[in-house]
Amino acid sequence: MTFRRTWATMRKEIKHIVRDPRSLVLALAQPFLMLLLFGYALSLDVDRIPTLIYDADGTSRSRDLTQRFLASRFFEIRGHVNSYDAIEREIDRGSVLIGLVVPQDYSRRVDAGTDAQVQILLDGSDANTATIALSYVSSLIQNYSLELRSEGRGSGTRPAPPIDARLRVWYNSTMESKNQVVPGLIAVIMMIIAVLLTSLTIAREWETGAMEQLLSTPLRPAEMVLGKMMAYLLVGVMDVAIAMAVGIFVFDVPFRGNLLLLAGASLIFLFGALCWGIFLSAATRSQVMAYQLGIVTSFMPSMVLSGFVWAIDNMPEVIQWITRIVPARYMVTILKVIFLKGVGLEALWVEFLCLLAFATLVFLGAAYKLRQKLG
Repeated sequence: MTFRRTWATMRKEIKHIVRDPRSLVLALAQPFLMLLLFGYALSLDVDRIPTLIYDADGTSRSRDLTQRFLASRFFEIRGHVNSYDAIEREIDRGSVLIGLVVPQDYSRRVDAGTDAQVQILLDGSDANTATIALSYVSSLIQNYSLELRSEGRGSGTRPAPPIDARLRVWYNSTMESKNQVVPGLIAVIMMIIAVLLTSLTIAREWETGAMEQLLSTPLRPAEMVLGKMMAYLLVGVMDVAIAMAVGIFVFDVPFRGNLLLLAGASLIFLFGALCWGIFLSAATRSQVMAYQLGIVTSFMPSMVLSGFVWAIDNMPEVIQWITRIVPARYMVTILKVIFLKGVGLEALWVEFLCLLAFATLVFLGAAYKLRQKLG
């Protein structure tokens, strides 16, 4: 290989990019728009849960309990009702998620020091949201119960207060889902855009007849792959910079790591993703087929199998093994760890090695496939 021929191919591809300003603007605007859309729309936070209250006791004790729900930011009280039927009707309509029922003997049991039960009616049609909402309710009632116990409500011997556990959350102290979603989303967007940028390059040369002109030159397959990839690498680097700026300054995600380390990981990841697009383009010779394969092999694995939203440890063991060949999995981990934890290469060297292996194998595969087509 010679740098001169690679540089010439790169200049030729840059001219193709510049001559189509609409596609260039779209390529640069796409990560910004996708990050805004998914960053705001894809939220794992559950708050302002619509709640109905049926207080059959109607005493100061029961009002003290319901006031806790009113004061919590996790619950939005939609009103007070006088029957179970009203709660059931609103849950069936999807108007509320939770119904709180305080029985008639609630205050009497509290004053007597016996177990005072309350009933929680929960819409479980959305299992994930219902589980989170139930944990909020359980935590609120448990804390209120501990307060009553420490005050010694009722007669008899006062029970000893339970162990006082002090909780401290590291790295994402506010427990906001955007701090988890946005860094992973950057990796997903990088993968999708990088593959789509280069998936049409070789196929376009064949369909326009330009490949015959390239065949008459001493250009080697590896030089063609590097030249085309480097041109789009510049666009990819700008996309990463835009996505990073949006994540830090728009979504206010904390960045605690090393910027150079993140830049190195991004370059390796982009190199592999761009070469994968070239591989698909060389293997199909059809822009339509290459684009469709690019969508299938980049969007779905990156969204579902990278740990971006759904934890890989919770997946079936067979699927966990499949995720090992998804490069976005390693980039999602690198981004989350560098953004939130600020650790260095000593904790991420395995992910870096996996990205390097992916980039090397895909580059060799693209060069080999292009050599076959040229032959």
